[in-house]
Amino acid sequence: MIALLQRVSHASVVVDGATIGAIDAGLLVLLCAERGDTVKQADALLTKLLAYRVFSDHAGKMNLSVKDSGGGLLLVPQFTLAADTNSGTRPSFTPAAAPADAARLFDHAVSEAKKRHPIVATGRFGADMKVSLTNDGPVTFWLQIAPPAA
Repeated sequence: MIALLQRVSHASVVVDGATIGAIDAGLLVLLCAERGDTVKQADALLTKLLAYRVFSDHAGKMNLSVKDSGGGLLLVPQFTLAADTNSGTRPSFTPAAAPADAARLFDHAVSEAKKRHPIVATGRFGADMKVSLTNDGPVTFWLQIAPPAA
């Protein structure tokens, strides 16, 4: 699974003109399931992103996680993170999980996040979403837990 983490001072998701998810300071996380991913990869990625130290401590160093900082978590499904861009000028999405598998893994990640973190908002799988954010820093990190070898 892939997660693109962005430290934000605010982020929101709008679907059909209505805000369906929003946070103040915290992490906007674009999530992508790859072919072969299981709940094992989803759980490992969630554990890592909740503990990933991207927030400043009292000395200004990135020593605090979203859990430590008390920030929000906005999880947004985004299959395009799995794009293969190595040839031509049109991406291939072959590395992405099938939609049914991706939806199941996204829903699992959201469910587990809500058990482990007090402030969780989400986008909507399969929807045409308008995502707005104010990247704080900017601070952006790519995390990946590789699917098992075939």
